[in-house]
Amino acid sequence: MTVRWGILSTARINDKFLAGVAHTDGALVSAVASRDFDRARSYATEHGIERAYGGYDDLLTDPEIEAVYISLPNSLHLEWTDRAIRADKHVLCEKPLSTDPDAVNAAFDLADQRGLVLMEAFMYRHNPQTLRVQELVRDGAVGRLRLIRASFSFVASDPSNIRLATGLDGGALMDVGSYCVNTARMLAGEPLSVTAQQILGGDGVDVVFTGTMSFAGGVLTGFDCGLALAARDELEVVGDRGSLFLDDPWHCLSPVIELRRDGDVELIELPRVDSYMLEAENMAAAIRGVAEPLLGRADAVGQATTLQALYDAARAASG
Repeated sequence: MTVRWGILSTARINDKFLAGVAHTDGALVSAVASRDFDRARSYATEHGIERAYGGYDDLLTDPEIEAVYISLPNSLHLEWTDRAIRADKHVLCEKPLSTDPDAVNAAFDLADQRGLVLMEAFMYRHNPQTLRVQELVRDGAVGRLRLIRASFSFVASDPSNIRLATGLDGGALMDVGSYCVNTARMLAGEPLSVTAQQILGGDGVDVVFTGTMSFAGGVLTGFDCGLALAARDELEVVGDRGSLFLDDPWHCLSPVIELRRDGDVELIELPRVDSYMLEAENMAAAIRGVAEPLLGRADAVGQATTLQALYDAARAASG
């Protein structure tokens, strides 16, 4: 049975979600909401969406909508997640859900009480490339895991970009850095300690952020992310017998893993699959009770806890 979705906002990232949903029979976007009705109506017409609402609450009262995709600015993620759950909607909320682990726990408590699915939207986690990386590390392809290195950046040149606004919880770590942090946690668990430094820009957000994390078993992570650095996205996973290198670890548009051992490079090529489609399919299966959501409470709380620790460390480092 098809899950009928509503989208809160007309953000650009919706295009990727809509394209993914279009390739699955298990989901249909039936409504979109904006604070400006004309904008919502225009967006609905452009994308072939049945209904448009001039307010987020109006969409949440639609009895035919079962699940909502929240792509609002970061500062509104938890507020509208809470409102959607109280309106008895399942929620897929774009990352990052929050930097407040207690608030994230409370959101999952509420969802559990109402029998609803809540998932933080890290679409890359659903991709075969990501699953293969986990499998290779788990099976000892690089030997004992020792180091994870990640970089993700681009230049946000438009001063009106919401990523540059403190009031909207912008910043490099909240945006592209979230992927670096999530990947390290996926492979090594929850960090035991962190260090960080940042350079501020915009109206006071971090536009360059670097961090280190230490994990149990002697695993270290070093990452950098930025809104004022040339476009880069890469991941290296290093053990004592070899390493994995990915030139496209999060978009997964060119899914290739380089396994480097003993002076040789083995290319592990994987099929290109739409991560947003897989994310929507997993969400639909979880809503119908035939599968578990890939990402649940533990991952979201761990992510929020780590992001907050990194920000605390960066502020402490700057005095």
